[in-house]
Amino acid sequence: MVVKKRLPPLNWLRAFEASARHLNFTQAAAELNLTQAAISQQVKGLESQFGVRLFKRLPRGLELTEAGQAYMPAVHEAVERLAAATDELFGQGRKRLLTVRANLVFFTNWLAPRLYRFRALHPDISLRFTSNIWLDERAKDADMDIRYGQGVWPGLKVRRLTWDELIPVCSPALCNGAQPPCSPNELGDYTMLHVIGYEEGWGYWLNQTGFRHIDASQGMQFDTLITALEMATQGHGLALGRTSLVAGLIATGRLVAPFEQRVATNEAFYLTCQDHDYLSPQALAFWSWLEQEAESASTAS
Repeated sequence: MVVKKRLPPLNWLRAFEASARHLNFTQAAAELNLTQAAISQQVKGLESQFGVRLFKRLPRGLELTEAGQAYMPAVHEAVERLAAATDELFGQGRKRLLTVRANLVFFTNWLAPRLYRFRALHPDISLRFTSNIWLDERAKDADMDIRYGQGVWPGLKVRRLTWDELIPVCSPALCNGAQPPCSPNELGDYTMLHVIGYEEGWGYWLNQTGFRHIDASQGMQFDTLITALEMATQGHGLALGRTSLVAGLIATGRLVAPFEQRVATNEAFYLTCQDHDYLSPQALAFWSWLEQEAESASTAS
């Protein structure tokens, strides 16, 4: 059985909080745009509900009773936090807040380097990004979600963002001074960096390129691609990169692709939202911009 929490009306709490700060009903009334009589009545209602006096009425103002002094900090903090949250989400200058939940490696390696273009086009849209690594996929705390997979999620509107090839990548100089392998036949002598949950991993790449005799089970495993790529840049082994995500790292020399063999992926990054959800104008603007960026990147590659 759920026990209902009996909370006083919010206007009574605001009247108490303002009166306690000013220690004056008249000043509290001016702050809240109410009459002095209304403030006094709301405070009396609060006192009646609790069965205790919160103020001592003095000839020249008010004084908090012990009960009022004990209650004031909690009420003040609650009012302040509610006001801050309301302003952040709905206040002036925050009405265009857009929340995007994104795959972390996609955000870091693909979206972040392009984001300045969206901000230049839409400086009035405030953005909030969250990671979808550990969040419940059913949670509806974002306007849209960028996720990795086969693109089949019932109940979601889906747009593909990447068309990748799988390429092994590593640091130009590996740990202990080792050089990158010259052929996939040498992979057995190097550490393979695996990503848990990716169907198209090392075993898939080796089978597709004709090197299935190489043992794909050895190496280290990680729960995110961004971790595996970071380990690769630090020389700990070879990671299986997606071309859209490692192009920048290769261009800057942090990674090299030692082999010519590449395998087209079936998995990809997708932009998604609930199929029947209303998209605000700012969400539509971001959705359209991201589609255009994905198309441009695909054409360039």
